[in-house]
Amino acid sequence: MLTVFDSATIAPPDRLEAWREITAASLAPTAIDCPDPGAFAAHLRATPLGDAQITSLAYTALAARRTPREIRRSDPEYYQVGLIRAGRQGVAQNDASAVLGCGDLVIYDSSRPFEAVVGGGSRAESVVLQFGRRMLPLPARQVAGLCAVSLPGTEGIGRLLATFLASMADGRTRCTERDALRLETVAVDLTTAVLAHHLERDNPPLCSPTRTLYLRVIAFIEHNLHDPELTPVTIARAHRISTRYLHRIFQQHHPVGVAGHIRTHRLDQARRDLADPGLGHLTIAAIARRWGFSRPADFSRAFHRRTGVPPRDYRNSA
Repeated sequence: MLTVFDSATIAPPDRLEAWREITAASLAPTAIDCPDPGAFAAHLRATPLGDAQITSLAYTALAARRTPREIRRSDPEYYQVGLIRAGRQGVAQNDASAVLGCGDLVIYDSSRPFEAVVGGGSRAESVVLQFGRRMLPLPARQVAGLCAVSLPGTEGIGRLLATFLASMADGRTRCTERDALRLETVAVDLTTAVLAHHLERDNPPLCSPTRTLYLRVIAFIEHNLHDPELTPVTIARAHRISTRYLHRIFQQHHPVGVAGHIRTHRLDQARRDLADPGLGHLTIAAIARRWGFSRPADFSRAFHRRTGVPPRDYRNSA
């Protein structure tokens, strides 16, 4: 992991303001207060995983609030998953609140106000995984019900996610840039598995026949992303259902529509290929065709809208 911030290198009167700046840049802007600014100490290390990031933090007593003002100022539209490694912390969001101890997991949403509080006493430590909300294949309205809820990270499937986060935070996993892109998928998949486990416990309809069909459709799309003829019509025909019913299933189980899901995942795969030095011999047009874009101009426009840069500039910077 890359050390981004160490309060020991900063004069005590300047530490709290420096912490505000580094957490705003690395995580999301929050209003941070401290009961004893002169004694404040903190440490932050971060490592990127593709578009995701894992951040290891240690800090003394503080209160952090993400208010509507901070959200208007900057909203990266992240989900943030925290693993508590030491100390006790309170968190509140969406009319829910929890007191978290060592080994607990929690998720919160950067697009909604939240509050986190660490009391006096020993220093608190946590690991935060953050990734774009669009990357989580679960309905936002259901995920909202799990925000600021204590989820066990010492048993069951939660332990798998907690172990992964702790291993990454401790720097025991050395990886290349290509490895990081793969680990991004692992991190999101583990988070999805943990949240789905708790949603299924509290919301049995997730196990319904429509949910099973939805998962089959998702797998079919992933397997056929390269096919330029992959459309809602062909997907519905392959599963012997009407296009209207296909769209209804996605409305129930997915944050975006069928076409939006296909386009997003094609662009994400193309983005990974453009960043892969092992595929440098392929032209941008060839990579576009590889992921179902038959017209390079359409691919360039869609890629620019999604990433903010043209494909060629993205490849050069990667």
